[in-house]
Formats: sequence, C-alpha cells, structure tokens
Amino acid sequence: MYANKRILIVDDEPTVRESCQRIFTQSGYEVETAPAGKEGLDRTRQGYFDCVLVDLKLPDMDGMEIVRRIRADRVHAAVLIITGYGTVESAAEATRLGASDYVCKPFTPEEIVQAVDKAMARPHYAGPAESIAQQLKDVAPNPEHFEHRTPQAVAQMVAKAVSVNKGAASLLNTLVLGLLAGAYIGFGAALATLVGHDAASRVGVGIAQLLVGSAFSLGLILVVIAGAELFTGNNLMISGVLERQLGTARMLSRWSQVYLANFVGAVLLAYILYHAGIWKMADGAVGEKAMAIASAKIKLSFGEAFFRGVGCNWLVCLAVWMAFSAKDIAGKVMVIFFPIMSFVALGFEHCIANMYFIPMGLFLKGSATSASMNLDVLTWGNFLVRNLLPVTLGNIAGGAIFVGSVYWLVYVRKQAKKV
Repeated sequence: MYANKRILIVDDEPTVRESCQRIFTQSGYEVETAPAGKEGLDRTRQGYFDCVLVDLKLPDMDGMEIVRRIRADRVHAAVLIITGYGTVESAAEATRLGASDYVCKPFTPEEIVQAVDKAMARPHYAGPAESIAQQLKDVAPNPEHFEHRTPQAVAQMVAKAVSVNKGAASLLNTLVLGLLAGAYIGFGAALATLVGHDAASRVGVGIAQLLVGSAFSLGLILVVIAGAELFTGNNLMISGVLERQLGTARMLSRWSQVYLANFVGAVLLAYILYHAGIWKMADGAVGEKAMAIASAKIKLSFGEAFFRGVGCNWLVCLAVWMAFSAKDIAGKVMVIFFPIMSFVALGFEHCIANMYFIPMGLFLKGSATSASMNLDVLTWGNFLVRNLLPVTLGNIAGGAIFVGSVYWLVYVRKQAKKV
C-alpha cells in the first residue's frame, strides 16, 4: 500500500528513531532518520520525502523553525511534530506554520501510524487563498491530542513501545537517568520527613499521613516530568516480555542496572543532605524523625515488609500507567499525585525511597541527636536483608504482576487473538 512512500524522522533520541523506523518499515514505508535539525533539513533539500516527522526539541534547532523551513522549501510534504512537551499553544503554533499534525510522546505504534496515514491523505499544496483559509480553519489544535488515552491504548504503548525503548537505551543513559531517579525520590523522601516530623502532634495521625504522602509525591513527579529511570516503574517492562517485544534477559539486565543506579543516587542524596545539616532543623527534631523512620522500617517482619511492598508498587505503577494516559503535564501531575500520596499515607514500602530513608538514619546514628534513642537494629546489614530484600520482592510482585501482567492479559493479549 505504501510502496515508494518515503518518510524522514528527525529526532535526537536514538530509541525514538529506531522505534519509528521499525514501525514504518513494517508498514511498508521507506524510512530515513536524522539525529539533528540541520541534518534533517539537508536531507529534505537533497531528496524527496512524502512525510517528515520532526521532534519539537532538538539540540541544534527548534522544531518549529524546521517546520517553517520545510514548508518554505517543499510545500508538498506532510510534516508532523512529535514531542514530549505538548501544550495547546505549541500545537496551535505548529498548525499555523503548516504542520500537518501534532503527536505527543509517548505514543503507541497505532497512534503514530494513524497520524501519518491521516496526514498523507491530505493535499499538501494549496494556493495562497486556500492556504490562508485552511490555516484559519485549523488554527485551534485538534482536541484529541489533549484528551487522555484509553487503557487499551496505554497497554499497547507500554508493551510495544515504552518497554522496547527502555530495553534499547544505551547503558550510559540508563545509569545516569537511574542515578537521577534515586536522587529525585530522595528529594520527595526528605520533604516528607520534614513535613512529618511534627505534623501528627498538630493535626492528628490521619491528616499528618495525607500531608506526608502529598509531600513525597514530589519524587515521582520529578521522575516522570523531568525524565529519569526508576526501578519500580520499570517493572512495567514485563508487558514487553509477555508480548515478545523484549527478551527476559534484557529486562532483568535493565532492572539490575537501574536498581543499582537508583541505590547510588538515593544514598548520594542522603549523604549530601546529611552534610548539609538539614536534619538539624527544629533543634534536631527532623533528624530524630529520620532515625525513627529508618529504625521502624527495619523492625518490620519479612512478611510485613513484603506485602507493604506489594501494595506500594501496585499504586506506583498505576501512577506511571495513568501518566502515560495523560497528554499534558498538568494531567500527568494530577494522576501521579493521588496514588503516591495514598501509598505513603497507608504506610506501604518503596525500595528506592528506603534507599534514602534508611541510609539517612544510618548517617545520623552517631550524631548528637541519637543519644537518647535505641538504634541497635539500625545497621547496613539489617537494612539490606531485613528491609530492602523483602520490599524489593514485594515491589516487583505489585508492579509486574498486578499492573504490567494483568493489563497485558486483559488488553494486549485479547487484541492479539482477534487479529
């Protein structure tokens, strides 16, 4: 159907270029890629393309400028903006400059193919009067780009695009983004410790837990919106394995790399904040709260820690899952906030958060504020064996089984049977 139809993909992310190249090659297109804006423009000037996909944020050139130049040079080509930073204003500007469509990342294979098919079906040249009329008609962005994705669409996207992209990412990027995620979760944990050190005495336990959970939600908001690799969220990669888009060995390798990087990032932040003296606030009461949190986590039985880990990552992965369904930043923040606030308020256990909470308590163990506390249980060995091990296993069960596997079973596997 698409024999001799040529597509150019201009994006600085190798995983996006590779995914799009695979998707469109399977659909019968001839595909070329460019990692930067200037190279993409050179390609359009040297060869014929029926469609050009342009990332909005490129290191050397703004995507809007590329659209403007392509439209000026080759008005026959369909031009689509693809971006992870979608706003109504940028969509309207892209349309005004002559973009055929505007697609928000992350997208499913079906979404991007449908967008290209739709753009290719339109005439891409019109006289001045027709062009102005079309711009006036289309100046408002298509509302479908800013509505939420259905659960079916998210399941397809996680199984066939997100999991594959994470598995294909470079080791360096994975480790750096994993370190950042550990630190981001640590920021949420540090804020939660500060908020919670005296909240219960002022507003009661229930309201205090809601406030602590609200503060902690900062961590996952930073991970999702700023961009980082979090072990617990990556448990959703099981969908890609079940769909046979990703090998089990590759998934386990990525999990291990991200887990270790998260550990380094979280402990590093704990070390930084310890030496920054944040714990001295309120005459050392914040430090006492940090040690009490760490000690209480280690005192949990293996079963308690495991099942609290299950509940935690069930909610965390639901938060990540729903963030994929939202197509704007405000929507992502809102759907992240409530599940994360809930898991913290309920007292569930998150292995990466504990990589901050417990090391911070360990760093404080020898401080002056610890003199009146019995902290014999607070050791590195107990941290690793009595808390981190069962909580990690519980987190894997909660995220990989109750979210990743269940939604694959309900939505992706059924669709595969119908084809």
